Amino acid sequence: MEVRINKYLSEAGVCSRREADRLIEAGKVMIDGKSAITGSKVTDGQVIKVNGTTVTKEEELILLAFNKPVGVVCTTTDKQGKNNIVDYIGYEKRIYPVGRLDKDSQGLILMTNDGDIMNKILKSVNGHEKEYVVEVDKSVTEEFIHKMSNGIYLEALDRKTDQCFVKKEGKFSFRIILTQGLNRQIRRMSESLGYKVTRLERIRIMNIKLAGIPLGQYRKVSDEEYRILCSML
Repeated sequence: MEVRINKYLSEAGVCSRREADRLIEAGKVMIDGKSAITGSKVTDGQVIKVNGTTVTKEEELILLAFNKPVGVVCTTTDKQGKNNIVDYIGYEKRIYPVGRLDKDSQGLILMTNDGDIMNKILKSVNGHEKEYVVEVDKSVTEEFIHKMSNGIYLEALDRKTDQCFVKKEGKFSFRIILTQGLNRQIRRMSESLGYKVTRLERIRIMNIKLAGIPLGQYRKVSDEEYRILCSML
């Protein structure tokens, strides 16, 4: 069956569809020795190369839950050196991060070789939950919780955040569950209310939890977790 080249590269675990389109436009993707063009379709029998390296689809599904430390960057490029999340983990097969967790934050991020799973999870329109525990530099007040939970207009992004669950955890900490994926959303929301985030940890993505994974380590997502994840997608 023929599929678009960007989808093929995504499913093969090379990169996202968007990044595949950029590689194609840059002339770095070849199909049977000829430069690919946007919209090209391919089959499994053809020879696909990216930057001169032949692409093969990995039959085994890989889905890891990784506890990212502060300082590790969620990118597949090598410009960050060992701070690149892929190089940091050093997994034996090609994997890439599902979404992002900014450099100054820590906690759960999923790693996979399955482009379809990645694309489905990243579609925030589906309302997939991500849960965080956050520490700030000032006392968390009821007013702060109320404003955070009811949505805040973020001038830098020119949009208002959706209503969400927010609960006070301690004098300087709170728990928040988001279904959006705006850039540095929690930090921007807090800053708009005069608070500075001092520690941000993601503890859950949908049904996958961080609990039990040491910082800087990963575990394979169980078959049962994967089954539930697919049913939610």
